[in-house]
Amino acid sequence: MRISRLSAGVLGAIFALAMADHHSSEGLPIMDGKAKAAESGKSVPSPSVPPARDPSAAVAEEYEAARRKNTAEAYELFIARHGDDPLAEKARADLKRLPR
Repeated sequence: MRISRLSAGVLGAIFALAMADHHSSEGLPIMDGKAKAAESGKSVPSPSVPPARDPSAAVAEEYEAARRKNTAEAYELFIARHGDDPLAEKARADLKRLPR
């Protein structure tokens, strides 16, 4: 069975890309480079992770979405999700004001 030039080229490119993940620019495998930095006392930069979102801001956004919809279903869903939140009382009051 013969491998065409295109197939051989594609396989070669895949292999080259796969191997690029396993070596750092210094020629050492990435994990060895990190381990050496940790042993030498140098700090290893960590990936940047966004700070956690404020839960009360998310609840307030959900309440505002329910108010924009202004339907019994929207208010009931908000109350079911956040029944203990102070905004749930506002949602209950809004729900009572809706025409039946």
